[in-house]
Amino acid sequence: MSQNPCCQGTHAACTERFEIELQSPDDLVIALAGNPNTGKSTVFNALTGMNQHTGNWAGKTVGSAIGRIRHEQHGFTLVDLPGTYSLLSQSADEQVARDFICFGNPHATLVVTDATNLERNLNLALQVMEVTDRVVVAVNLMDEAKRKGITIDLAGLQEQLGVPVIPMTARKGEGLPELKDMLLKIALGEVKPSPKLFPYSEEVERAVAELIPQVEPLVGGVLRPRWVALRLLDGDDSVLAALEQYTMEPPRPIRSGEVVIPQ
Repeated sequence: MSQNPCCQGTHAACTERFEIELQSPDDLVIALAGNPNTGKSTVFNALTGMNQHTGNWAGKTVGSAIGRIRHEQHGFTLVDLPGTYSLLSQSADEQVARDFICFGNPHATLVVTDATNLERNLNLALQVMEVTDRVVVAVNLMDEAKRKGITIDLAGLQEQLGVPVIPMTARKGEGLPELKDMLLKIALGEVKPSPKLFPYSEEVERAVAELIPQVEPLVGGVLRPRWVALRLLDGDDSVLAALEQYTMEPPRPIRSGEVVIPQ
């Protein structure tokens, strides 16, 4: 994902527009995403302990939670995004999660999944992977999966996704050291995931290919043209409005009807 115009440095997070205060300019910013009831808040609490505070997102009635930790002499600011099933911006929660992942430019995004309901949870993980390659998937509630006789091929899952997969039971602290290590490596660029983006139908892929040349001048290197094209095909033009809202200087005015969606 290319660097946002409002940020400095190769992997600098852009938190000012989201009113997130860093303890140090060198803090590594980690976004936590996940479906409701996956144990995402448990992971957040296990990582941050009492070093956290809550509030509301700027201009939203959606609650926010920010936490801080230190690991291997590095400071982390963890942003617990609202629990959502997708990034399709059909609700205030989804819009907040989408906008921060897209325009907050976190150093890494952690997607928390439930080991007992993995298929449904991976839908969000795949959407996040279309936005950014700096992704870690945590498979939480491994103890519940074991109790229910569910076996997960973690190595196979990691190979299929192309991003690190960390098994966890957050409420018992299991997997937390490995998770911290992986988040640090990705945030520092020591590990560079290569998400495997799954193809859509031939008709959709043809329409995306036709749209990308029209989209590229509009997104100005801030967002992935393929992801924007998919959102436009889905009828979600709010991503273009968000582009103007969160970037300091849009590449040029975006006018209604400018993008021609292939029939």
